[in-house]
Amino acid sequence: MSQLTLALILGFLAVAQSRNQEEKLLKDLMANYNRNLRPAKEEGDIINVMLKLTLTNLISLNEREEALTTNVWVEMQWSDYRLQWDPNAYDNIERLRIPSTSVWLPDIILENNIDGVFDITLYTNVLVSPNGSIYWLPPAIYRSACSIVVTYFPFDWQNCSMVFQSQTYNAHEINLLLAVEEGQMVEWIFIDPEDFTENGEWAIKHRPAKKIVNAERFTPEDIGYQQIIFFLIIQRKPLFYIINIIIPCVLISSLVVLVYFLPAEAGGQKCTVSISVLLAQTVFLFLIAQKVPETSLSVPLIGKYLIFVMFVATLIVMNCVIVLNVSLRSPSTHIMSERLKHVFLEVLPRYMGLSLEPAGEDPWDAPQPRRRSSLGIMLKADEYILKTPRSELLFERQAPRHGLRRGPGGRMPYGLDVQLTSTLYKNLASVAPEIKECVDACNFITESTKDQNADSAEMDNWVLIGQMIDKLCFWAAILLFTIGTLAIFLMGYLNVVPENPFPEQAEQ
Repeated sequence: MSQLTLALILGFLAVAQSRNQEEKLLKDLMANYNRNLRPAKEEGDIINVMLKLTLTNLISLNEREEALTTNVWVEMQWSDYRLQWDPNAYDNIERLRIPSTSVWLPDIILENNIDGVFDITLYTNVLVSPNGSIYWLPPAIYRSACSIVVTYFPFDWQNCSMVFQSQTYNAHEINLLLAVEEGQMVEWIFIDPEDFTENGEWAIKHRPAKKIVNAERFTPEDIGYQQIIFFLIIQRKPLFYIINIIIPCVLISSLVVLVYFLPAEAGGQKCTVSISVLLAQTVFLFLIAQKVPETSLSVPLIGKYLIFVMFVATLIVMNCVIVLNVSLRSPSTHIMSERLKHVFLEVLPRYMGLSLEPAGEDPWDAPQPRRRSSLGIMLKADEYILKTPRSELLFERQAPRHGLRRGPGGRMPYGLDVQLTSTLYKNLASVAPEIKECVDACNFITESTKDQNADSAEMDNWVLIGQMIDKLCFWAAILLFTIGTLAIFLMGYLNVVPENPFPEQAEQ
């Protein structure tokens, strides 16, 4: 029992002595330390500061605000000769943790932040080695500016960057460098697969990094201006937009072509369907406008498609109005030329594989066998009346009683009584006006019926022309809609991230 107590006491004394040594070392190092002075032995010495960025989460990319939100660890290393010590003098202490607010910092900030927070999130301790090397790994959540190119939305990719520079010191005082590991310069954003959280909307394609000295806005005579830029080239995952916007939009837009299956005379219903599709497309356009930034530099790909489909729907509405106008024409308002009838009722149907029979030009010469109505009987009666002499027509049954039977060859028989013939002629002359009026009435009815049937046939021809225009525009709309849809979305499919955006840079 006494041995256990002795061991505990000795352990406690060792820990206390170690803590006393660490406290003594910290006290000795901070005795004459001024954190506001740059750790340079001579006036012209340049402090090398190595920088490395570790990405743990690509939180979001707000297209409307053009802001990229990331969760990173900013690793910085430099040397401070004032923080050197001999480990043998302090119980072989190889690492010393010092609050970062107590030592000199290179004041490296995110230059292109968008929310006014230039600094890191948490000031963690720095690790100091006996030779004065300082290792600092603070976490940060940055919101950096990212210019959004909406030309190929939602099949787009963006090139976002995070620009780091010293807020206080120029290139003649500190030298910003990319970190070096195992003899190789780390010219990329480091990602640990075990700690990284995948983003549901964006996929990281490239993450190079490079240093820029004296950017374009500065001349060599100016004070040394240096930056380290970390690029994030990300590509959008379009599945969400394909399921929720593109497929419904294409399906609704394809309904506008179905109006051609309605009769040519149903122009009101066709216009109603087309305008309903136009209103639905306007709703989709409004949804897209709420997603993309308000810019006039380019039009999103899905916006181009919606405008294209609205244009096609407008053309279809115009076509419906024209077809309705043609289908309702009549001989009293329009005259159908032979050329028009030949082109639309003979030439075009032959090329389109259709068989259209124009309404009969002269139904009197060739009446339809299946139509045996009073009209056919009237036509035959009219023909008989016109071809038969009026005397025979009137006294056909009475001729045998008066000895007026015709002989062979149509001549009167020999021995005809001249007195009877003279009396007959006088009787015919007395009733001739009534017979003429009867025949004229029959002729008027016949001519009116022929005119009505001719007008009806011409109106049927106008309807056939309207159907022919409808069929022609249907195939034109199908081709236009299909080719336009494939061409527009093929542009987005071919918009891929280049394999090597910076050929001169080393890629991991």
